[in-house]
Amino acid sequence: MLEHLWNGWRADYVQRGTGRGSGDKSVFSSILESGMADDESFIVRRGNRCFAILNAFPYSCGHVLVLPYREVGELELLDDVERGELWLMVQQAVTVLKEEYRPHGVNVGINLGAAAGGSIAQHLHVHVVPRWGGDSNFMVSVANTKILPEALGTTWARVSRRWSESVA
Repeated sequence: MLEHLWNGWRADYVQRGTGRGSGDKSVFSSILESGMADDESFIVRRGNRCFAILNAFPYSCGHVLVLPYREVGELELLDDVERGELWLMVQQAVTVLKEEYRPHGVNVGINLGAAAGGSIAQHLHVHVVPRWGGDSNFMVSVANTKILPEALGTTWARVSRRWSESVA
């Protein structure tokens, strides 16, 4: 018997596909220009030159992306101020996720270019992903399906609250 796991929120990702927002802008630039409230856009932290947003299609609960406001696709194109703030926010994201979720480990990584796995290659972003021993289970292995036990709105509330408390 074929089992169905309803995951309707992924329809937007499947239909959007390329990570393009409106026109030639990345989805991140489109979100920034939309005027949506942070709890609607899932932005968990805003800095002067960079911001942190929840991954709308996370590998695990708490999956955060840290990126510059400026749409730039290559690491070497960041200016000194962007680079400094980006790495500071990555470090803060790791601290926040460790405090809030108590993961066994954390992956931090960047996919530069589409060939490297960058789904939104024109807007550099750093993945910060909490990990737990055994978080890859039979659903991932057999059904190629990831089960997430927490809604994005709940994750947003937890991460943004903790970030405000931890990093003044």
